[in-house]
Amino acid sequence: MREQLYRLAALAGPVYAELLSGVIATVIGTYWVAGLGGSAVAAVTLAGTVENLLLGLVLVVASGVSVRLARALGAGDRDEAARTTRAAWRLCALGSLALAAPGFLLRDRLAAAFLDGEAATRAAEYFTVAFPVFVLFFAQRVADELFKGAGDTRTPMRIALLSNSLLLVLDPLLILGPGPLPALGVIGAALALATSRAVALAVTLRLRPRTDGVVRGVGAAAVRILRAGAPFGLDFTARMAVGTAQLALVAGFGVAAVAGYGIGYRLLLLLTMAFYALRQATAIRAAGLTGAGAAADLRILHRATARLAVGLGAGAALLAAACAGPLTARFTDDPAVSAQSVGFLHLTALYLLPYAPAVALGGFHQATGAGRALVLSAVFGLGAQLGAAVALSGALASGRGVVGAGRRRGGAVGVAVAADPAWSRCRRRFRSRCRAGRAVRWRRLGRPPGPGRPGGAC
Repeated sequence: MREQLYRLAALAGPVYAELLSGVIATVIGTYWVAGLGGSAVAAVTLAGTVENLLLGLVLVVASGVSVRLARALGAGDRDEAARTTRAAWRLCALGSLALAAPGFLLRDRLAAAFLDGEAATRAAEYFTVAFPVFVLFFAQRVADELFKGAGDTRTPMRIALLSNSLLLVLDPLLILGPGPLPALGVIGAALALATSRAVALAVTLRLRPRTDGVVRGVGAAAVRILRAGAPFGLDFTARMAVGTAQLALVAGFGVAAVAGYGIGYRLLLLLTMAFYALRQATAIRAAGLTGAGAAADLRILHRATARLAVGLGAGAALLAAACAGPLTARFTDDPAVSAQSVGFLHLTALYLLPYAPAVALGGFHQATGAGRALVLSAVFGLGAQLGAAVALSGALASGRGVVGAGRRRGGAVGVAVAADPAWSRCRRRFRSRCRAGRAVRWRRLGRPPGPGRPGGAC
């Protein structure tokens, strides 16, 4: 157990640092753009939202790559690892073209669909730069997952720190144009992001792990990648869609509610990113052990993940409840906005404890082949969340918008974790595999699987 806990922490720590550096760079970049006015902020915000939506499709390939590569390396199959690597780059090329070309051609319509006037013009200018270099984003995600599939999460962390450090330097230079440099505004923000990604990708490709082996059957390997990664991508896309719908509901309570929700949500990300870092680490370990056929180690990993996730969830809940006020005060001094943010974080603390193991163990089950049931679980839970959001928005229309958002999140996620039949089915399936494995071991020892021996809890 201790060994698995240590390995999970060693894998998850760098992933969390990687995710955290990206959030910090985004916040600081928004700060520089804010000096250009509200239309510029709206344009960059739209661009970020579109990229997050496309990320759901990118994750189908990227997450599938890490799972399939870890499974191949765990089984000692160098040929399959080579096929997976080759298929990953082909899917990256095809996916980049399929997403970037329509986006570039329809950039004006895309901007006009969400914004108008100067904001739409600036958003179209940003897309003019962003879509042609979308391949940099896609390729970096694939390259990072090749490292992670090989058990190396430190190199992607270092690359992320390099990229985001460059972005912090380039943003003020290209956006504001100090000294002799031209002030490029929103276009400068897009160029800064593209340049930092180009440098990071060049370094990544220089360091990328080499896999030698027979590369025939790349098409079949690509299909296996898509099957393995589809649950991750669908889960992310569903959460993004429900989050967007919930933001629209909160907007009905006024500007203070939206601002408070925005601050509270960004602070919440600092906590929940730890859950997703553990999810990635668990998926990598579980895929490798599945490939190696190590059923006993898988059971230990399952228990270790659950324990670590519960600890993270409890710690996050305590932080959200105890530090909501001081943290919010660092972002705003408006009493109305502060009250909404603090209320959101206090009530969100109720769902962090069950949410942490739901997220972390989801990575385990997806890596071991139970991803389809977990997608159904996510859809069920998110549907309950959105339904509760609509109901409580009407019931709390007296002005407690974000407080209601925190309340409906807590209730809906509790339903998803405790009552969802798909989640329970995954749990029963894993337990039945544990019991079967124990029965086999007892028979090999020449002892009958008496009551309580192989059928105990996993």
